[in-house]
Amino acid sequence: MRRLIGLVQKYWLALTLLVLAAITILSLLPAPSLPPVPGTDKTHHFIAYAALTFSVALARPKNWLLIAFFFIAWSGAIEIIQPYVNRYGEWLDLAANAGGVACGILLAKIVNLAFPMDEKKREETYQ
Repeated sequence: MRRLIGLVQKYWLALTLLVLAAITILSLLPAPSLPPVPGTDKTHHFIAYAALTFSVALARPKNWLLIAFFFIAWSGAIEIIQPYVNRYGEWLDLAANAGGVACGILLAKIVNLAFPMDEKKREETYQ
């Protein structure tokens, strides 16, 4: 488990950019109807933004909280753009996204408490 956490902490930027790109593309692709998947739309938003934020909050790079606020602003921009690409923008989606960001931070804090990384290892990871 520590090895997996270490990998997420080491490659947090690549993981974050990959998830952000996937969320952006999937949110802005024109769709005649939503695909039939289990759960509600708000649940999907919540999980996506929790996953997006988790690696950043787990690694805690400099200004990581600013990055988390950027994710909320980004999701708001997506909601504003969606009506122009044959999608529906909803402010409740933004609320679900913000809740996901908060959950991702909380989950990362719990993981960091359960599996702490010593400062020497942290410095090696970010050099």
